Amino acid sequence: MRADNEGEGGILALMELVKPAKKKFVYFLVITVGLFGASLLYGDGIITPAISVLSAMEGLTIASPFFEHLVIPLTIGILFILFFLQKKGTAKVGIVFGPITLVWFFTLALLGAISVVENPHIFAAMNPIYAVNFFINNGFHGFVILGSVFLVVTGGEALYADMGHFGRKPIRFVWYVYVLPCLLLNYFGQGALLLREPESISNPFYHLAPEWALYPMVILATLATVIASQAVISGAFSLTQQALQLGYLPRLRIIHTSKDERGQIYIPQLNWLLFIATVILVLQFRNSSNLAAAYGIAVTLTMVITSFLAFFAMRKWRWPVIAAIVLTSIFISFDLSFFIANSLKLLHGGWVPLVLGIAVYFIMTTWNWGRKNLLQKIEEQTQPIERFIDEVMSTRVVTTPGTAIYMSSNPKGTPPALVKNLKHNRILHKQIIVLSIIYQKIPRVNTAETIEIVNPTEGFYRVVAYYGFMDKANISQILEILNKNGLNIKMEKTTFFLGRELLIVKDKVGFNRFRKKIFALLSRNSQRATEFFDIPTDRVFEVGSQIEI
Repeated sequence: MRADNEGEGGILALMELVKPAKKKFVYFLVITVGLFGASLLYGDGIITPAISVLSAMEGLTIASPFFEHLVIPLTIGILFILFFLQKKGTAKVGIVFGPITLVWFFTLALLGAISVVENPHIFAAMNPIYAVNFFINNGFHGFVILGSVFLVVTGGEALYADMGHFGRKPIRFVWYVYVLPCLLLNYFGQGALLLREPESISNPFYHLAPEWALYPMVILATLATVIASQAVISGAFSLTQQALQLGYLPRLRIIHTSKDERGQIYIPQLNWLLFIATVILVLQFRNSSNLAAAYGIAVTLTMVITSFLAFFAMRKWRWPVIAAIVLTSIFISFDLSFFIANSLKLLHGGWVPLVLGIAVYFIMTTWNWGRKNLLQKIEEQTQPIERFIDEVMSTRVVTTPGTAIYMSSNPKGTPPALVKNLKHNRILHKQIIVLSIIYQKIPRVNTAETIEIVNPTEGFYRVVAYYGFMDKANISQILEILNKNGLNIKMEKTTFFLGRELLIVKDKVGFNRFRKKIFALLSRNSQRATEFFDIPTDRVFEVGSQIEI
C-alpha cells in the first residue's frame, strides 16, 4: 500500500510510478510485465463475482437437496442485480452493504470462536513445524493442496487497485483491526471443526453454523459476496480508466458517480461485458469447486508481477539493493509457490483467465502501437503552427465573428481540420484556439495551474491543458480557465472543429494487417471526442480525412 502513485493503487499506477525515464531494456521489461499483469486482473474481475455468489448459493444444497437445480438460476439473478447496481456508484452500494459486511465478519468471528472453544488444540497449528512436516510427509500431494487452499490469501490485489476509491488509511485500519482477526478466527474454527468431525470436510464453512442458522447464513453470505465482488468490479473500472488515459485503451464512456470522491466511476460498456463473461463462466463451470481451478493462475501471476514491480519501487525510495532483493525474494517465494501449485489446474479451467489476459494484453499493446503510428503519420502531414500563421498573414482570408477551437493531438503542429477549413472555405474565425489535452503520467494535475497559453499573433492562441490519468478532462472547465486568463470565449459563439480519421489498411497479408485491422476496428468503436470531453454537440464541426496505415 505504500507503493502508491499519489494516492492511486493498482498495477498500472505502480508501473507508471517505477517506470525508468530512459527507454532501455528495464523500461520495456517494466511496461511489458505491468501491462500483462493489468490484463490478468480482468480475469479476476469476472471470476470473483462468479465464484463468490456460486459458493454462497451452494449453502442451500446443504439445507435441502431441493435447491440443487435452483443454484445456477439464483446465482445469475443475483449477479444481474449486482452489475445493475454498479451505475449507482461505489459509495451508494457501500452505504447499503457496508453495515451488512460488518455483521458478516462479526458472524465469521463468532462461529469460529465457538468452535475454537470446543477444541482449543487447533492453536497448535501456529507452530511452523506442522507445516514443514506436512510437506515432508505429503510431498507432491502437499503441493497440490497448496493450490487448493490458495483462495484464503486472495483479495489483496483488489484492495490495492481500489486504493483510489477508499484511501490507504481506511483499508489498512479495517484490515488489521477487524477483517484479518475475524477471518483468522473463522479459519481456526473450521480447523477445530475438522479435528472433531472429519466428515464435515464437504463444506466446513456452512457446517460451522447450527442447523437453525443455515438459511440466515446463506442470505448473509450472499449479501457479503456482493460487496466482495463490488471491490473487484470497481477495481476493474479504475484499471480501465488508468489504461485509457495512459493510451492503452480506446475512449470509453466514463460516468463519475460521486461529486465528492474523484475516484468513483462507472463504465457501462465494461460493466455489462463483465456481466456477460461472468454468466458464461457460471454456466460453463456450474459450481465453485470447478471455478476455483480457473481462479488461481491469473491472480498468482498478478501477485508475482506486483512483487517484481515493488522491487523497483523500493529502489526508487533509495533502499539498499540487498534489502530490496531480500524483501522481494521473500514475497516472490510465496507468490511463485502458489503460482506453480495453481499451474497444475491449467487444463482444468486455469487457461480461461490466462487466455482472457493474453487477449486484453494484445488489445492494449495494439491500441498503444496503433495510436503512436497514427499520430506519427498525422505529424508528418502537418506543418508547425508558426509557419501556418505566416502563410495566413500573407494571403487574403475572410474572417467571421466568434471563436473556433481546433482540437489537436500535437500541440506544436497545425490541426488538419484547420488546414482543410482554410483550403476549402477560405474563412477563419476572428479568434482561433488550437487546443491540446495532454494526460500526464501522474494521477492528478491542477489544470488551472499547469495550463499553457501561447499567443503567437493576434487572434491565434495555442493552448495545452494538462490532466492526470485519473482526472476527467472537461471543456467547460478549460474555457472557464481561459476566460480568467483574458480570452473572451462565449459558448454560444464558439465552434469546435474536430478531425475524424478513416483508417485504410494498406497491408495485403500477414500479422501486421491483422493487427492494423484490429486497431481500425477499435478506433471506429471508440467513444466520440464530443462525448468524452463533454463538448456540446450543437457546437461541433467534424472534418473527415482518410489515412493509410
